[in-house]
Amino acid sequence: MHTLIPFAAPAGPQCQEAMTRLTLPYLAELLELLTPTPPLLGTEDSLSPLHERVHAKSLNLPGADGLLPWAALDARQLGLTRSFGETGWAWITPCHWQINADHVAMDHPDALALDAHEIDALRAAMQPYFSEDGITLHPLNHSTWLAQGGILRDLPTASLVRACGAKVDQWMPRVAQARSLRRLQNEMQMLLYRHPVNDARAAGRKPTVNSFWISGTGTLPAGAMDKSDTMSVQHLLEAAALRDDANAWAEGWQQLDSTLMATLLRQAKAGQSLELTLCGERMAAGFELQNTAWWNRIQRRFTTPTPAELLRTL
Repeated sequence: MHTLIPFAAPAGPQCQEAMTRLTLPYLAELLELLTPTPPLLGTEDSLSPLHERVHAKSLNLPGADGLLPWAALDARQLGLTRSFGETGWAWITPCHWQINADHVAMDHPDALALDAHEIDALRAAMQPYFSEDGITLHPLNHSTWLAQGGILRDLPTASLVRACGAKVDQWMPRVAQARSLRRLQNEMQMLLYRHPVNDARAAGRKPTVNSFWISGTGTLPAGAMDKSDTMSVQHLLEAAALRDDANAWAEGWQQLDSTLMATLLRQAKAGQSLELTLCGERMAAGFELQNTAWWNRIQRRFTTPTPAELLRTL
């Protein structure tokens, strides 16, 4: 199993400062037993975050920046492509936008905690508007729909985590075919303003749904996904990193160290095969267990960086 830890070193200034105080003894000991693999480099302004590229690579899932076809993969696994073909797919995520004087920000959609009745009622109300642009909405889970339509085939979009807690405008799609989607977002704001689901949520002092985010766009080419998913993606650090909540992020790392890292350390000492990737914005640092001579391991003990030193490079 290959373990991937996104947001191991987030870019937020509070989390960056907290790295200097992190003490992760199990990770430190584990790193002394593992061998680095070639890193993968990334940038903070890419539509597809580095950890998504690492996961896609492990799946043999092709796609340019903003066109990693995660939704098409879901559609194929649900058998929808047998009925609708390998057309364009996307994730549509209902969300809440905060309208400020100089910008629009988006809360993490998980904070909505929509139930099955709410998500189905919203999809039924929004579907006729999407149909005008040749887009069909299919249920997926309590927070996201699968959208199918030709307009989504070559539409680069930013990952949901890019927009969470950030200024939405900088991550909106700008290509020509996105104009109808921007119109749809304006129409949905008007439709949802007095929708019964939002009236009930407002009465219960819950955040309302006033827009949607589109991501995971693209299509699966022939021959894609010929590998099974052997990567375990750990999302424990994500929410705190997106809020730049240093205390919660550090607590998440402490939890990972005492549980997951302790388990991986036992496996490494037992000689079991494993891979570990720690992912920041600028670099994904990979490690694997190799059968090396004891003197090479001793030598690495004097060259292996501490966890804090490693995280500052990501």
